[in-house]
Amino acid sequence: MPKIDPWGSAAITDYEHVFREFGLGKFPESVRKQLKHRFFQRNIIIAHREFEKVAERIKQKKPFINITGIASSGPYHLGHKVDIDLFLFFKEHGAKNYFCVCDLDAYSSREKIKTVQQAKEIAVQNAADALALGLSEKDIRVQSGREKEYYGFAFELGKKITASTFEAIYGHLDLGKVSANLLQYADILHCQLPSYSGKMPSVTGIGLDQDPHARAVRDLVKRLPYEMEVPSFIYFRHQSGLKEGSKMSSSDPDTAIFLSDSQADVKRKIGNCFTGGRNTAEEQRRAGGRPEICKKYEIDLFHLESDAKLRGIFEKCKSGKRLCGECKQLTIEYLNGFLQQHQAKAKKNLGKARKLVFG
Repeated sequence: MPKIDPWGSAAITDYEHVFREFGLGKFPESVRKQLKHRFFQRNIIIAHREFEKVAERIKQKKPFINITGIASSGPYHLGHKVDIDLFLFFKEHGAKNYFCVCDLDAYSSREKIKTVQQAKEIAVQNAADALALGLSEKDIRVQSGREKEYYGFAFELGKKITASTFEAIYGHLDLGKVSANLLQYADILHCQLPSYSGKMPSVTGIGLDQDPHARAVRDLVKRLPYEMEVPSFIYFRHQSGLKEGSKMSSSDPDTAIFLSDSQADVKRKIGNCFTGGRNTAEEQRRAGGRPEICKKYEIDLFHLESDAKLRGIFEKCKSGKRLCGECKQLTIEYLNGFLQQHQAKAKKNLGKARKLVFG
């Protein structure tokens, strides 16, 4: 069976293959209409595993668990902002919130992170960014500062999964990634322990490349001696990198717009990104551009909040009324406006973030 690599850099483009091979359900249109957010309305959320349970809790105004996590392997970029935007949407709909800043995960699974101290320093900036984007201090859980019960639970999970199961899901794994996976499983499942939120539906938003983790944890929960709901997952349509065929990655700065980027960085990266433009201005005016393959338009699709502005960008590109240079300038301007405000907020939150990470 083909493998999806959660740690790789290749973009997933064959969605039908993923649905077919791994049994993902296409996101139901009836639920899409119920949830008022651009990710649902613009088909950015494309798949799910048992999300109906959570949708019903939202409809009935009953609590559910909202859990996600990001490894502290580098600065946050716009791909990470998608996770946080969705987390905030569920927070606004009555969720019990667990946002995991995963410094131990990053140290265990990323070769470039040489010490736990390095991972924790990155986690400080990550937490500051999360606070600046709208999370509260109570929402944030830093892996290295968790309670004894959390770590005991993570070790308990290690006895419920075998090496052959790891190999079947992931292929060959080093021990660092095994350790990181156990922490990820603990992050998702510990919320349902009696001393936390107790048994209830939970949802985690992930990219399709992270589905191996979802399959592993959904299987693992059935082997535990606790009353727990099988976790639900919803899947983003892949937000690719600025280069053709890549995903946004902290390991390759030119593939991503980082929340720490300067205005000059944004101008350079958007200016050089892969677009759907034609070979000449004359040809583009005659035949129109191709926003459906344009990496700049993809950023607009995920992050531009105004539906009217997004529609205008699409139509002017397709009709040839606007060339790529002018279109890129519009995105550069709104991204730099957002980043200027965000970076000021993040700076103000550094003290709170350091206290969250180091105590």
